[in-house]
Amino acid sequence: MREGHPMQERVNLLGVGISAINMTQAVEAIEDWIKQGQQHYVCVTPAHAVMECYLQPELRPIFNGSGLTTPDGMAIVWLLRLKGRNQVSRVYGPDLMLSVCEHSIDRGYKHFFYGGVPGVADELAARLQTCFPGLQVAGTYSPPFHPLSSREDEAIVERINRTLPDIVWIGISSPKQERWMSEHVGKLSAPVLIGVGAAFDFLSGRKKQAPRWIQRSGMEWLFRLASEPRRLWPRYANYPLFVLLVLAQALRLKRFPLR
Repeated sequence: MREGHPMQERVNLLGVGISAINMTQAVEAIEDWIKQGQQHYVCVTPAHAVMECYLQPELRPIFNGSGLTTPDGMAIVWLLRLKGRNQVSRVYGPDLMLSVCEHSIDRGYKHFFYGGVPGVADELAARLQTCFPGLQVAGTYSPPFHPLSSREDEAIVERINRTLPDIVWIGISSPKQERWMSEHVGKLSAPVLIGVGAAFDFLSGRKKQAPRWIQRSGMEWLFRLASEPRRLWPRYANYPLFVLLVLAQALRLKRFPLR
């Protein structure tokens, strides 16, 4: 298993080591990896991703082997603050993408966008270049929905590597994108892989984001559920169990190993 970034503290939440960071620290870590040529991937992690790791224990080493497993969700932020990590703030996928893109203009970092249905990655790249003139886009690719053969996968890796990106953004839903990053972090030449899921749809304009006040209230999941109930209901149905498990961990009634 790849070890997480040694400079970032992790807090055990149901067996997932959440990086106790804020947005500024996340961007600084990413810049540091690019400068040093270190290869890492970033998992932006809300409560439902923690539950995926609980229900599918084979996912835990993937999240715990990341360079960063960021607190993407106010419930995660509040839990880390209750544990005394007062510097922690939400590192939300769309906001992380915007922050890194803005930060990268003067540094000349090249971005590759991998994910979304056909057309979304192109729309996303175009919108980001409008927002951040001078942003360098190495390329885009919308993968097919069927499982890739080894030959198809090799062709995609070669296609991405040919563009020499510094950062590859992945938007193929969780936990599929985390599995993909874990499998490709040694195959791709890019120092940084970042899985941001729905950020492709939000920032391309394909889907509406929750207003900021809803995001800050911790009720964004309800906004998204109302927008896509059939697709997202199975994801959020586990939230009551998440609360019970967090209480069990806090009261030391149940242990959750990181490995």
